[in-house]
Amino acid sequence: MARVEQALAIATELCKEFEGFRSKPYICPAGYPTIGYGTVYKPNGLKVTMQDQPISKELAEEWLISELRNNYMAGVLRTSPKLIAHPKALGAITDFAYNLGVPRYRASTLRRRVDAQDWEGAATELHRWVYGGGRKLPGLVRRRQAEADLL
Repeated sequence: MARVEQALAIATELCKEFEGFRSKPYICPAGYPTIGYGTVYKPNGLKVTMQDQPISKELAEEWLISELRNNYMAGVLRTSPKLIAHPKALGAITDFAYNLGVPRYRASTLRRRVDAQDWEGAATELHRWVYGGGRKLPGLVRRRQAEADLL
């Protein structure tokens, strides 16, 4: 369990750094109402709406940790169970999944590299996920580098 907690702490810090905090609902680049540190679904399963009240940083972090633990990390571990032995890599891949979704991770060459424990190949694959709207985004370049540094 200590490995899961270490990975969760890593993923939480990455998400907080790269998602940023917003107390009020906003529309994310993918077009979804979002709040806090990129939360689309509240822990009770309800979607965030543009009518939601502002939230505190503390509540946003609670929601983020809940999402990471119950949805993203759980999905990553179902897909790549060997990651449990590599908490830093698990934290990095959980952050990747939070940013892009577990289905994208599951279908990716990145997953195949991770499953083979080809960390150099996985780092190379991470650096391919830096585009949004057809443009290379500096924030995604920095995020992918931070994730790759943990492999």
